[in-house]
Amino acid sequence: MRIASAIVAGGLVLAAAACGEAPEDDNNAGNGAKKYSACMVTDVGGIDDKSFNTSAWKGLQEAKKANDNIDIKYVASKAEADYEVNLTGYVNQKCDFILAVGGLMADATKKAAAANPNQQFGIVDANPGVDNVYPMQFDTAQAAFQAGYLAAGMSKAGKVGTYGGLPIPPVTIFMDGFADGVAHYNKTKSKNVQVLGWDKATQKGLFTNDFVKQDEGKKVSDALVAQGADIIMPVAGGAGLGTTAAAQASGGKYSVVWVDVDGCESTPNCGVLLTTVVKNIPDAVKEAVLKAAGGEKLQSKPGFVGNLANNGVSIAPYHEFESKVPAELKAEVDKIKADIAAGTITVTSKAQPTK
Repeated sequence: MRIASAIVAGGLVLAAAACGEAPEDDNNAGNGAKKYSACMVTDVGGIDDKSFNTSAWKGLQEAKKANDNIDIKYVASKAEADYEVNLTGYVNQKCDFILAVGGLMADATKKAAAANPNQQFGIVDANPGVDNVYPMQFDTAQAAFQAGYLAAGMSKAGKVGTYGGLPIPPVTIFMDGFADGVAHYNKTKSKNVQVLGWDKATQKGLFTNDFVKQDEGKKVSDALVAQGADIIMPVAGGAGLGTTAAAQASGGKYSVVWVDVDGCESTPNCGVLLTTVVKNIPDAVKEAVLKAAGGEKLQSKPGFVGNLANNGVSIAPYHEFESKVPAELKAEVDKIKADIAAGTITVTSKAQPTK
């Protein structure tokens, strides 16, 4: 999901130095060959959001490890008004590859790219539809379908819940897949597990209208728990930490499905996390930068769409729930992955990216 998520302990966005981490000097950088510069602009979540921006930056770091002729740096946007300014700043610095992170940067990236048609841009979680912007998008509905089936199978109350940060495609795509996974469980098992917080048919549901404030996340999840939900999937960035913290404080009353980055790596509440619906942003970014540095021109079509078949999306390990999830349910969740990848099961969402 994403957009402006800030996932850090305490819910604060940690300010990053404007120029990011200085690239290490490397005396073996191609015998004096011109360095290839890859420059990233974060959205307002900042580099330490433990989510989108952190993942994209990891991709740049991995690209540099694979090709020591690549220089990397980033600038952290503190407000949405900074997006276009920061992108243009990197154009003026003659960066070879400029990466924008998050769907909220789509308009600014489109404008900057249209004004600089010879500049190579990339963007995570959006497709502005401009030839020189390489889009990296993720069909998270597929992995969320697995998570919904899993949650339905693990719910003792027969009620699960989800909520979002804002009603925008990179958020609702998770909620659609989750609801369909529950529906598939009900159909397969002749059960009636309810989904609270989201109605796929009407596209209406619960939202915090914020991706940072943990109190807002806690408030919404408290309401879902009061209605009987014992598993909740927040798709609200840092606001979702209000849910994981409350779940931990509840002493096992309910558990959580996290999104974007494995919650056992990105939150302090691993013990309450059933699984995470993961976007493999680092590999997508790494591959794009390595291709561009190798001389390949990356264009908007076909771009990249991560799915279960190409490992662009997945569900994380069960971690502390490993012994609690029945072997039969694990096998069914694995088979769903194979069936979706093979096209036997089709997952649909109005929010799905298209090539």
